[in-house]
Amino acid sequence: MLLHPIDLGIIGAYIVVIMAAGFAMSKLASKNLDSYFLGGNKIPWYVLGVANASGMFDITGTMWLVMTVFVYGLKGVFLPWVWPVFNQIFLMIFLATWLRRSNVMTGAQWINTRFGNSLGAKLSNISVVIFALVSVVGFLAYDFRGMGKFAVIFFPWDLSGASWCPSGIYNFLEKILPGCLSSANMYAIILMGVTTIYVIFGGMFSVTVTDVIQYVLMTIASVLIAIVAMKHTTAAQITASVPDGWHNLFFGWKLNLDWSQHIPALADRIAKDGWELFSLFFMMVLFKGILLSIAGPAPNYDMQRILATRSPKEAAKMSGFVSVVLFFPRYLMVTGIVVLGLVFFKEEIVKMGGAFDVEQVLPNVISRFLPAGLIGFVLAGLLAAFMSTFTSTINAGASYVVNDLYKKYIKPGKPEKHYVRASYICSIIVVVVGIAFGFLTGSVNTVTMWIVNGLWGAYVATNVLKWYWWRFNGMGYFYGMISGIAAAVFIPMFFLDKTVLWGLERNLMLFPVILVISAGTAVIVSLLTEPDDIEVLKKFYKQVRPWGCWGPIRQMVMAEDASFKPNTNFKRDMVNVAVGIIWQLTLVLIPIYLVIKSFREMWISIAVLVVTSIFLKLNWYNKLEEN
Repeated sequence: MLLHPIDLGIIGAYIVVIMAAGFAMSKLASKNLDSYFLGGNKIPWYVLGVANASGMFDITGTMWLVMTVFVYGLKGVFLPWVWPVFNQIFLMIFLATWLRRSNVMTGAQWINTRFGNSLGAKLSNISVVIFALVSVVGFLAYDFRGMGKFAVIFFPWDLSGASWCPSGIYNFLEKILPGCLSSANMYAIILMGVTTIYVIFGGMFSVTVTDVIQYVLMTIASVLIAIVAMKHTTAAQITASVPDGWHNLFFGWKLNLDWSQHIPALADRIAKDGWELFSLFFMMVLFKGILLSIAGPAPNYDMQRILATRSPKEAAKMSGFVSVVLFFPRYLMVTGIVVLGLVFFKEEIVKMGGAFDVEQVLPNVISRFLPAGLIGFVLAGLLAAFMSTFTSTINAGASYVVNDLYKKYIKPGKPEKHYVRASYICSIIVVVVGIAFGFLTGSVNTVTMWIVNGLWGAYVATNVLKWYWWRFNGMGYFYGMISGIAAAVFIPMFFLDKTVLWGLERNLMLFPVILVISAGTAVIVSLLTEPDDIEVLKKFYKQVRPWGCWGPIRQMVMAEDASFKPNTNFKRDMVNVAVGIIWQLTLVLIPIYLVIKSFREMWISIAVLVVTSIFLKLNWYNKLEEN
């Protein structure tokens, strides 16, 4: 597709503005590591909430969400629970408060709050850094794959290696890694390189300011797409384009969504995904999602934003605000793209047969059905979505390398300016490694499924135990994390069929297998080694105030401090979480029902939203503690 000069001008103007804004923040960020990675804990919670939502409004994830709603209809709203999206509810209700009370810069540094300075704590610290870097590289590969697939549809220039690389080198590289010098990959490298420049110098201030600008742009683009979709389609056209059950949120034991009379290739896609037994899939996703959520945030930009808030109360409010500002505009865009694709692109999809790539629905619909000018604005918004997630990921990854490895073990005692400069170099290295792994991935869904089924299985067991069981120690954490990470990397590579390594869609069992390996290792090692320093445990319990299996420590703390009040909010927190998940789900359903013109269901969802909001106001928000 050849973009109109107006569209190219809008995109170019956006890139100039966003880079200027990022560089403008460089002076504030360069004071010290606290300013560079946390913004000096001076950024208001609602600004961090918008920035966090912006970071989650990524282009690759949006392409994946378009696929889920396109293929699975209303039931597709449950597929993002594989991340799980409702972890924001657990954070909002209690975990963000617990995490913020630690007053640290990174998740690895938090380990010292929980385990002290023992050998186990030091090893655990390193294991968290390893996990953080593996996950950051995975997310950068995810961004790389999505960005390339998206950009090659729109930008007019042929950047493939065949057009500029010497034939000898090009042929050699193609033999080693076919397609590595494709136009899609070259576009991804250029866009990631441009984004890296401004985030390196601006740190958290740059990330936050540009994220807010990008969020505004993405929201406007989402509303415009929804308006175009609603204007050019009718409810009858949508119904005629989809199988029975597509509009139905609820499901039985099986999915019962027969695409064979509409788009036969999608029936094959459902079979490939392995989600026909939808109730079984739903139960596994819910089980995994709850475990992941109570483990707390992974060491990425989400955790970074919580630690950057000004107080524990603001950390909770920020986490709740993310759901409010993220889902409505994002699903306006997603559903608008889906509706336009179903009504106007259906015949071409049928003709493409097995060659049809569902992940390409989003860019193809934009290129074919939006007018000049609007395309440029929407593309700028989607580039903003990519840049927002990408910058947040870089900032989080570099913080672990510099603060938890370089400053602690390699060059301790240097001036703060030295560490800020080291952060610049680490950011570049993290991006280069992420791009390198991006070359090896097959699709957006491939990376998504490896992250949510493999990598998260390595994280969940040890990070559940660290909050809720006093006897869990640093050695158990280290061996549990390392065994889980090793299993996530090597089980697909050596013990499963190769199609599973690069196509984990059909292997939801990867998560429980890795979970059992990690949890078993963590518990056994903890019981075979000495408990952590009791004084460290008492200090952690008093400072963070978790509920869970802390009986012996709680008794010691209360014996020493009669004024101490233990956390007895378990039942209230769990009720609020259950209500909060329903509340969050309505924020997803309302924009979908609006765009597909199911107005009766939309008003029911609004009524549920109002009732659950009042409940959470009374039973959560009014009871938030400042300290």
